[in-house]
Amino acid sequence: MVADEDPATGSDDGYDLVGVRPQQVGQFRFYFDDERWEWSDAVQIMHGYEPGTVSPTTELVLSHKHPDDYQQVANTLDDVRRHHQAFSTRHRIIDTTGRIHHVIVVADKLQDASGEVIGTEGFYVDVTPGEDRKQKQFSEAIAEIAENRATIEQAKGMLMVVYGIDSEAAFDLLRWRSQEANIKLRLLADQVVADFIALSRAEASPPRAAYDNLLLTADRRIGSPQQTQSS
Repeated sequence: MVADEDPATGSDDGYDLVGVRPQQVGQFRFYFDDERWEWSDAVQIMHGYEPGTVSPTTELVLSHKHPDDYQQVANTLDDVRRHHQAFSTRHRIIDTTGRIHHVIVVADKLQDASGEVIGTEGFYVDVTPGEDRKQKQFSEAIAEIAENRATIEQAKGMLMVVYGIDSEAAFDLLRWRSQEANIKLRLLADQVVADFIALSRAEASPPRAAYDNLLLTADRRIGSPQQTQSS
Protein backbone atom coordinates (compact mmCIF):
# COMPACT_ATOMS: atom_id res chain seq x y z
CA MET A 1 0.00 0.00 0.00
CA VAL A 2 3.01 2.30 -0.27
CA ALA A 3 1.94 5.34 -2.26
CA ASP A 4 3.24 5.91 -5.78
CA GLU A 5 5.09 9.08 -6.68
CA ASP A 6 2.74 12.03 -6.81
CA PRO A 7 3.09 15.04 -9.10
CA ALA A 8 2.33 17.27 -6.13
CA THR A 9 5.89 16.75 -4.92
CA GLY A 10 7.38 18.02 -8.16
CA SER A 11 10.46 16.50 -9.78
CA ASP A 12 12.40 19.73 -9.35
CA ASP A 13 12.94 18.95 -5.67
CA GLY A 14 15.97 16.87 -6.58
CA TYR A 15 15.33 13.78 -4.42
CA ASP A 16 15.26 10.11 -5.29
CA LEU A 17 12.37 8.34 -3.60
CA VAL A 18 14.49 5.86 -1.69
CA GLY A 19 13.06 3.37 0.78
CA VAL A 20 13.29 3.68 4.54
CA ARG A 21 14.51 1.17 7.06
CA PRO A 22 11.53 -1.06 7.88
CA GLN A 23 12.07 -1.02 11.63
CA GLN A 24 11.62 2.75 11.74
CA VAL A 25 8.58 3.77 9.74
CA GLY A 26 5.70 2.02 7.97
CA GLN A 27 2.31 2.84 6.52
CA PHE A 28 -1.20 1.66 7.38
CA ARG A 29 -4.80 2.10 6.34
CA PHE A 30 -8.02 1.51 8.28
CA TYR A 31 -11.42 1.35 6.53
CA PHE A 32 -14.40 2.24 8.71
CA ASP A 33 -17.23 0.26 7.10
CA ASP A 34 -15.77 -3.24 7.34
CA GLU A 35 -13.14 -2.57 10.03
CA ARG A 36 -10.47 -3.59 7.52
CA TRP A 37 -6.81 -2.84 8.18
CA GLU A 38 -3.85 -2.78 5.82
CA TRP A 39 -0.30 -2.88 7.19
CA SER A 40 2.79 -2.32 5.08
CA ASP A 41 5.62 -4.84 5.42
CA ALA A 42 7.34 -2.41 7.76
CA VAL A 43 4.42 -2.27 10.20
CA GLN A 44 4.12 -6.06 10.16
CA ILE A 45 7.82 -6.35 11.01
CA MET A 46 7.41 -3.73 13.74
CA HIS A 47 4.79 -5.98 15.36
CA GLY A 48 6.98 -9.05 15.00
CA TYR A 49 5.42 -10.69 11.95
CA GLU A 50 7.02 -11.81 8.72
CA PRO A 51 5.60 -9.73 5.84
CA GLY A 52 2.54 -11.34 4.29
CA THR A 53 1.82 -13.66 7.21
CA VAL A 54 -0.83 -11.61 9.01
CA SER A 55 -4.18 -10.03 8.13
CA PRO A 56 -4.64 -7.39 10.84
CA THR A 57 -7.99 -6.89 12.51
CA THR A 58 -9.00 -4.31 15.08
CA GLU A 59 -8.77 -7.02 17.74
CA LEU A 60 -5.23 -7.90 16.67
CA VAL A 61 -4.17 -4.26 16.47
CA LEU A 62 -5.38 -3.59 20.01
CA SER A 63 -3.92 -6.85 21.34
CA HIS A 64 -0.42 -5.50 20.66
CA LYS A 65 -0.92 -2.33 22.70
CA HIS A 66 0.88 -2.09 26.02
CA PRO A 67 -1.64 -2.67 28.85
CA ASP A 68 -0.98 0.81 30.27
CA ASP A 69 -1.68 2.41 26.88
CA TYR A 70 -4.51 0.15 25.71
CA GLN A 71 -7.41 2.36 26.85
CA GLN A 72 -5.87 5.52 25.40
CA VAL A 73 -5.54 3.90 21.98
CA ALA A 74 -8.99 2.28 22.14
CA ASN A 75 -10.55 5.66 22.99
CA THR A 76 -8.67 7.36 20.15
CA LEU A 77 -9.86 4.71 17.71
CA ASP A 78 -13.46 5.20 18.87
CA ASP A 79 -13.16 8.97 18.36
CA VAL A 80 -11.74 8.47 14.86
CA ARG A 81 -14.62 6.16 13.94
CA ARG A 82 -17.25 8.59 15.22
CA HIS A 83 -15.80 11.87 14.01
CA HIS A 84 -13.81 10.78 10.94
CA GLN A 85 -10.88 12.96 11.96
CA ALA A 86 -7.11 13.06 11.60
CA PHE A 87 -5.18 12.03 14.67
CA SER A 88 -1.78 11.40 16.20
CA THR A 89 -0.92 9.30 19.22
CA ARG A 90 2.17 8.17 21.08
CA HIS A 91 2.07 4.80 22.79
CA ARG A 92 3.81 1.46 23.24
CA ILE A 93 3.25 -1.77 21.38
CA ILE A 94 4.47 -5.25 22.28
CA ASP A 95 5.68 -7.38 19.38
CA THR A 96 5.31 -11.15 19.07
CA THR A 97 8.63 -11.70 20.88
CA GLY A 98 7.57 -9.57 23.85
CA ARG A 99 9.77 -6.60 22.97
CA ILE A 100 8.29 -3.17 23.74
CA HIS A 101 8.37 -0.53 20.98
CA HIS A 102 7.65 3.15 21.54
CA VAL A 103 5.69 4.31 18.50
CA ILE A 104 4.16 7.48 17.14
CA VAL A 105 1.15 7.05 14.88
CA VAL A 106 0.42 10.03 12.63
CA ALA A 107 -2.69 9.69 10.46
CA ASP A 108 -4.96 11.68 8.20
CA LYS A 109 -8.38 11.16 6.64
CA LEU A 110 -8.71 8.58 3.85
CA GLN A 111 -11.18 9.73 1.19
CA ASP A 112 -12.73 8.02 -1.81
CA ALA A 113 -13.03 9.55 -5.28
CA SER A 114 -16.12 11.53 -4.28
CA GLY A 115 -14.39 13.07 -1.25
CA GLU A 116 -16.25 10.99 1.32
CA VAL A 117 -14.14 10.02 4.32
CA ILE A 118 -13.99 6.20 4.32
CA GLY A 119 -11.15 5.61 6.74
CA THR A 120 -7.82 6.81 7.99
CA GLU A 121 -4.26 6.29 6.78
CA GLY A 122 -0.82 7.25 7.91
CA PHE A 123 2.44 6.13 9.44
CA TYR A 124 3.78 4.21 12.39
CA VAL A 125 7.13 5.68 13.45
CA ASP A 126 9.22 3.53 15.81
CA VAL A 127 11.06 5.96 18.09
CA THR A 128 12.29 3.41 20.62
CA PRO A 129 16.01 4.29 20.27
CA GLY A 130 15.33 7.98 20.92
CA GLU A 131 12.85 7.74 23.77
CA ASP A 132 15.36 8.86 26.40
CA ARG A 133 16.03 12.14 24.61
CA LYS A 134 15.18 15.19 26.71
CA GLN A 135 12.56 17.58 25.41
CA LYS A 136 14.79 20.63 25.66
CA GLN A 137 17.20 19.12 23.12
CA PHE A 138 14.53 19.41 20.43
CA SER A 139 14.31 23.20 20.43
CA GLU A 140 18.10 23.56 20.72
CA ALA A 141 18.71 21.27 17.74
CA ILE A 142 15.95 22.89 15.69
CA ALA A 143 17.48 26.32 16.24
CA GLU A 144 20.83 25.00 15.01
CA ILE A 145 19.31 23.30 11.96
CA ALA A 146 17.46 26.48 11.01
CA GLU A 147 20.62 28.53 10.60
CA ASN A 148 22.03 27.46 7.23
CA ARG A 149 20.23 24.64 5.44
CA ALA A 150 17.97 24.59 2.39
CA THR A 151 14.28 24.40 3.23
CA ILE A 152 13.66 20.71 2.55
CA GLU A 153 16.86 19.78 4.37
CA GLN A 154 15.77 21.97 7.28
CA ALA A 155 12.39 20.26 7.46
CA LYS A 156 13.97 16.81 7.24
CA GLY A 157 16.46 17.70 9.95
CA MET A 158 13.74 18.92 12.26
CA LEU A 159 11.70 15.74 11.80
CA MET A 160 14.83 13.68 12.44
CA VAL A 161 15.36 15.48 15.75
CA VAL A 162 11.75 15.40 16.90
CA TYR A 163 11.05 11.77 16.01
CA GLY A 164 14.50 10.22 16.30
CA ILE A 165 14.44 8.87 12.73
CA ASP A 166 16.91 8.91 9.83
CA SER A 167 16.97 11.16 6.77
CA GLU A 168 15.05 8.78 4.50
CA ALA A 169 12.27 8.26 7.02
CA ALA A 170 11.96 12.02 7.55
CA PHE A 171 11.69 12.59 3.81
CA ASP A 172 9.05 9.86 3.56
CA LEU A 173 6.93 11.64 6.18
CA LEU A 174 7.22 14.94 4.29
CA ARG A 175 6.41 13.23 1.00
CA TRP A 176 3.33 11.54 2.50
CA ARG A 177 1.96 14.85 3.80
CA SER A 178 2.72 16.46 0.43
CA GLN A 179 0.77 13.78 -1.43
CA GLU A 180 -2.17 13.69 0.96
CA ALA A 181 -2.59 17.47 0.91
CA ASN A 182 -1.74 17.80 -2.82
CA ILE A 183 0.80 20.48 -1.93
CA LYS A 184 4.24 20.83 -3.49
CA LEU A 185 6.90 19.36 -1.25
CA ARG A 186 8.91 22.57 -1.17
CA LEU A 187 5.90 24.63 -0.05
CA LEU A 188 5.05 22.12 2.64
CA ALA A 189 8.66 22.09 3.87
CA ASP A 190 8.62 25.91 4.08
CA GLN A 191 5.57 25.78 6.31
CA VAL A 192 6.86 22.96 8.52
CA VAL A 193 10.12 24.84 9.08
CA ALA A 194 8.30 28.07 9.93
CA ASP A 195 5.89 26.29 12.27
CA PHE A 196 8.57 24.30 14.10
CA ILE A 197 10.81 27.34 14.59
CA ALA A 198 7.89 29.41 15.90
CA LEU A 199 6.94 26.65 18.35
CA SER A 200 10.49 26.17 19.63
CA ARG A 201 10.80 29.91 20.20
CA ALA A 202 7.43 30.17 21.93
CA GLU A 203 7.98 27.27 24.33
CA ALA A 204 11.16 26.16 26.09
CA SER A 205 10.26 22.46 25.93
CA PRO A 206 7.33 21.86 23.54
CA PRO A 207 5.63 18.45 23.87
CA ARG A 208 6.06 16.21 20.87
CA ALA A 209 2.28 16.18 20.45
CA ALA A 210 2.53 19.86 19.49
CA TYR A 211 4.94 18.96 16.67
CA ASP A 212 2.59 16.13 15.59
CA ASN A 213 -0.26 18.60 15.26
CA LEU A 214 1.82 21.08 13.27
CA LEU A 215 2.93 18.38 10.83
CA LEU A 216 -0.64 17.18 10.29
CA THR A 217 -2.05 20.67 9.75
CA ALA A 218 0.81 22.49 7.96
CA ASP A 219 -0.98 22.46 4.60
CA ARG A 220 -3.88 24.46 6.08
CA ARG A 221 -1.58 27.40 6.73
CA ILE A 222 -0.16 27.61 3.20
CA GLY A 223 -1.73 30.51 1.24
CA SER A 224 -4.76 30.02 -0.96
CA PRO A 225 -5.32 27.03 -3.30
CA GLN A 226 -4.73 29.33 -6.26
CA GLN A 227 -1.38 30.44 -4.90
CA THR A 228 -0.38 26.86 -4.18
CA GLN A 229 -1.15 25.65 -7.69
CA SER A 230 0.72 28.51 -9.33
CA SER A 231 3.86 28.12 -7.20
